[in-house]
Amino acid sequence: MINTNLIFSRLLLTSLLIFSSCTNDDNNSDETYNPPTLNNKGVTLPFTVLNKTADGVEVRNGGFGSAATAHPTNSGEFYALTDRGANVKISGGKIFPTPNYTPRIGHFKLDENGKVTKISEILLKNPSGTPISGRPNPEGMGATGEIPYDMQKNILPTDDYGLDSEGLVALKDGTFWISDEYGPHIVHIDNTGKQIERISPKNINTGNRKIPAVFERRWANRGMEGLTITPDEKTLVGIMQSTLYNPSKEEVEDFTITRIVTFDLATGKTKQYLYRQEKAKNSNSEITALSSTEFLVIERDGLFSGNGKPVQKHIYRINTKDATDISGNDFDSLDGMLVNGKTIEQNTWAEIEKAGIKPVTKSLAVDVVTALGDYPHEKLEGIWLINSNTLGILNDDDFAVSTGENSSVIQKILPGTTDRVDANTLYIVNYK
Repeated sequence: MINTNLIFSRLLLTSLLIFSSCTNDDNNSDETYNPPTLNNKGVTLPFTVLNKTADGVEVRNGGFGSAATAHPTNSGEFYALTDRGANVKISGGKIFPTPNYTPRIGHFKLDENGKVTKISEILLKNPSGTPISGRPNPEGMGATGEIPYDMQKNILPTDDYGLDSEGLVALKDGTFWISDEYGPHIVHIDNTGKQIERISPKNINTGNRKIPAVFERRWANRGMEGLTITPDEKTLVGIMQSTLYNPSKEEVEDFTITRIVTFDLATGKTKQYLYRQEKAKNSNSEITALSSTEFLVIERDGLFSGNGKPVQKHIYRINTKDATDISGNDFDSLDGMLVNGKTIEQNTWAEIEKAGIKPVTKSLAVDVVTALGDYPHEKLEGIWLINSNTLGILNDDDFAVSTGENSSVIQKILPGTTDRVDANTLYIVNYK
């Protein structure tokens, strides 16, 4: 005799499993995990002191705020990325207080008591397994024109494999993808940090597969700030921090025009879309995939709330579905696709829209300042997608240093406080 109840139960279980599988493919969040409640001041990530300057300024490690991403399998765990290391501005370049610092990935866990523990670090390495530095690349390999100096203002050597790492993707196979602000480069590394592949704009001599040549015209120190991957792990999606200098800084018409690039990992084919910033020269500091066409983007200014001025620290939900691919027909062209006989960046938005080009759609997902009551840091840069309505967000603390008078290295104290040194801080916010 057939047991119809048993058959029905098995069919129901199979349907639930299929539904669950489809739902989980929509984004990289973990709907089974609910993080502990943190107060609006967040929780500080652990750090060590790398060194002290002659003036007693601590350079901290720290620095885990350039990007964040969920661990692909372990609930309550996330990865965070450093950039090139501590640096301060000098005419024509940067001073590196720790010139041999190796950019790295930190593996962290948020426990049920709201404490963050660092589990491990992965140092970034060249293809032979030697740790790289964060110093700029030489000509032909992604140079930005920045000259690296030590504390005595002696010129430092460049690094063929140097990275100013800013975007981070963690794959289920244990490897990572990283984007940076030099080339800009997109680098695949294994679980030890060793480079597997480096993808750069067409005219940069670092590897066989390429992104369009136009991206070589990135604004120095505002390159590919964010990187994510679609939930099926088939397509990388990168966002430029700011407007390309295309064809030059002086000829840009509107500094709210920014670009997104997608890279199909199987075919190497790329697409490009426009993202319209709220204010000229804002920073797009992170992109995180929700689906194959929906993403979260951090768009911020560079201001501290402690200085008493209004600040913008927003996270937008964007969609590329109806946006126009602006790749054009000449992958090798430094100008990229032309509109009205001009580069995209030489046009106004009115001219772009009249030409039938649609940017990605966007809607506000989180106003971080409103959500937390205050946000004391200037550099909101990392998103940990926790579940379908919850995010962890991280700031870049610049290794606790900033630029003082005459290009001196000073401690980075948060404005509005007397002695609070900036630190990587995890906050939990809801998004819509």
